[in-house]
Amino acid sequence: MLSYPWNPQRPSPMPTHRYVPYGERVDVPLRARSWPSARLTAAPLWVPVDLRDGNQALAEPMDTARKRRLFDLLVSMGFKEIEVGYPSASRADFDFVRHLVDLVRSGAVPDDVTPVVFTPARPDLIDRTFEAVDGLPRAVVHLYIATSPVWREVVLGKDRPAVAAVARAAAAHLARLADARPDADIRFQFAPETFNLTEPDYVLELCDSLTELWDASPDRPVTHNLPATVEIATPNVYADQIEYMHRHLARRDSVILSVHPHNDRGTGVACAELALLAGAQRVEGCLFGNGERTGNVDLVTLALNLYAQGVDPMVDLSDIDAVREVVEHCNRLPVHPRHPYAGDLVHTAFSGTHQDAIAKGLAHHAKRAADLGVEPGLAPWSVPYLPIDPADVGRSYEAVIRVNSQSGKGGTAYLLRTRHGLDLPAAMRPDVARVVQETTDGSGREARPEELYELFRTTYLTPGRPGSGGAVSVLAWGADTTPDGLHRCVCTLDVNGRPGDFEGVGNGPLSAFVAALGAAGIAVDVLDYSEHALASGGTSEAAAYARCRVGGGGDVWGAGVDTSLLTASVQAVVSAVNRGLAQRTSRDAAVTTA
Repeated sequence: MLSYPWNPQRPSPMPTHRYVPYGERVDVPLRARSWPSARLTAAPLWVPVDLRDGNQALAEPMDTARKRRLFDLLVSMGFKEIEVGYPSASRADFDFVRHLVDLVRSGAVPDDVTPVVFTPARPDLIDRTFEAVDGLPRAVVHLYIATSPVWREVVLGKDRPAVAAVARAAAAHLARLADARPDADIRFQFAPETFNLTEPDYVLELCDSLTELWDASPDRPVTHNLPATVEIATPNVYADQIEYMHRHLARRDSVILSVHPHNDRGTGVACAELALLAGAQRVEGCLFGNGERTGNVDLVTLALNLYAQGVDPMVDLSDIDAVREVVEHCNRLPVHPRHPYAGDLVHTAFSGTHQDAIAKGLAHHAKRAADLGVEPGLAPWSVPYLPIDPADVGRSYEAVIRVNSQSGKGGTAYLLRTRHGLDLPAAMRPDVARVVQETTDGSGREARPEELYELFRTTYLTPGRPGSGGAVSVLAWGADTTPDGLHRCVCTLDVNGRPGDFEGVGNGPLSAFVAALGAAGIAVDVLDYSEHALASGGTSEAAAYARCRVGGGGDVWGAGVDTSLLTASVQAVVSAVNRGLAQRTSRDAAVTTA
């Protein structure tokens, strides 16, 4: 074991000696590989196996109604080969295939959708499988047998020639039954289960013998499905295994090379993507990755990974929440909130730096779309932290940014703007974020957009309105212009419970009001001010924001909202004054106590 001074880790007590590295279990005779320089430019043939492989992994397998709902979803999404069951394994699977026969006869299944059925290499079970598909005008019969040394020795008790003989006999029996139904288009598929643990030369021998037996041709190809039944190595090893088969399979133009990765090492998606680079043309998996142990490869992630690279996935995921709802209902399993693309939290950001980058990215995207003269949904996408536009999968921008104690000024400002029309000045955002963080630190939970607005209202808007309980309240006021062009404000103020009339003059209505405050003994300097309409139209409310220094103290922000912009500006200054005076009173009390 190599040791470095910068790495203080030490050996663990776990018995690693019990496990054999993949290189001592299977040899891949591929040295000059081409897959590392390949690119994915088109979607493979996707084959969902949710109704067979996924279903057999459920603690409570689907009944016919749930299977039918999931089948209808798969058809509506655009899948063209769908593995529908293991009819010789259970009465429920057999009955569902018979149910599909009735659907096909009634025209409820499109002509270009082909059901796939699964059978082991046993004559009696093959017979039962053909009973199930009787009446289907088209089907793929998927034959499998385990081939790796440990399965041959421990499970089957047969050597290489004996397993090959079983597979060929089963394939011949399958071909005879198909020949007896000339009115049906029945194609064949073979899976050497545990392919990734099997000697490559042996798999090649088996597949080539069945390609010849079934007399495959370009217009009637066979499918050889090569599963990573249990992941044992890094994804590059699986890619080498697939490229070896891709290069050496006989009648290659008459073979559909398919893969079926599982996720035992957590790298099922990577295995599938690298296998496609290595020559695979078809991928079997499940929506959201349901399956035995850690699951089958996730077709949703694979398809949207292609989409994020500008490649048409050839299936419709434009309403991903609807897809997820059906799958969760049928599987009775939740989709993880951090699932790529579909999880509840995957299009959200809590971190302040992330929120700021996303908010700026969305604003830049909107401007770019306007510059190009297209709708935002048609403009090229390039937004930090979001590999695809959430709207493309039916999500809204409102879910992108959510606020908790880790959030910063960008997220809070974004939600107040998008949900409530309040476009905070950049200099005010840190102050608002601090208020939000103090609240969320205390509660330990997320602040929803409605709660953010309520917090903003009570902190910044209420102190500027009459009856707020602040030190200063405006009971009445008016403004006019003097003969020399200055502005005069006459107002009735309640200062610490003592009402009085005051007057001020300035070069604008707001500065005149500030002068009137000075006449009442409230010294105020307005250091920053901004305003905007909350919506388009002449009757819209206006928002005003003012940063003030009150009586020589620190800087304090206030805000106001009213149908009158001038009233909103007066409220913003009064809010800052009351907040500043309250802070000074609090500091004085703390000093006195100390």
